[in-house]
Amino acid sequence: MDARVLALLGVLSAVNAVLRLLSAGTAGLELVFFLLILGGRVFGAGFGFVLGCTSLFASALMTAGAGPWLPFQMLVAGWVGMGAGLLPRRFTGRAEIVLLAAYGVLSAYLYGLLMNLQGWPFIAGVQVPGQDSTAVSYAPGAPVLENLHHFLVYTVLTSTGGWDTGRAITNALAIALLGPAVLTTLRRASRRARITRTPAPDRG
Repeated sequence: MDARVLALLGVLSAVNAVLRLLSAGTAGLELVFFLLILGGRVFGAGFGFVLGCTSLFASALMTAGAGPWLPFQMLVAGWVGMGAGLLPRRFTGRAEIVLLAAYGVLSAYLYGLLMNLQGWPFIAGVQVPGQDSTAVSYAPGAPVLENLHHFLVYTVLTSTGGWDTGRAITNALAIALLGPAVLTTLRRASRRARITRTPAPDRG
């Protein structure tokens, strides 16, 4: 990446950090992911991965949200941006917006699922209203399928119906409403910051 691409990375990371500061994740309303998805779509999987990591890191510093969960947030957000860059390129126009909105919904649930996985095994005797703690907690030595069942129940009850659904709706609406204009702007910037390669000297 040349200096212009790095500058774009810095600008988008800063914008994402401000967006996360404004939305603050209340009820799952996190605006950071829609710009992450669009950036990964335009600039590619590698750029999307780095953008996800830097965006979550910068926003954590701004919101005093740094903690043992931060590396996992950065990694999973990086995967979200990378996945957007790996989506099929043949879709354009409205079909592209529909594809990105659908990916925004799917990635919202996957983000919540993976973030739950990083902390769930260490929560002993977690209490969920209407559920026995043994039905949702990690059971050391239990079969894999039993623990997987506990984890899925825990995720559905504590995350899927609330935070993750709010994040999914936010992603879909933001991409549908703002996606065309933001994609046009990012693609114009991409053409100006295109990576150039210097031809190798002739050694003949």
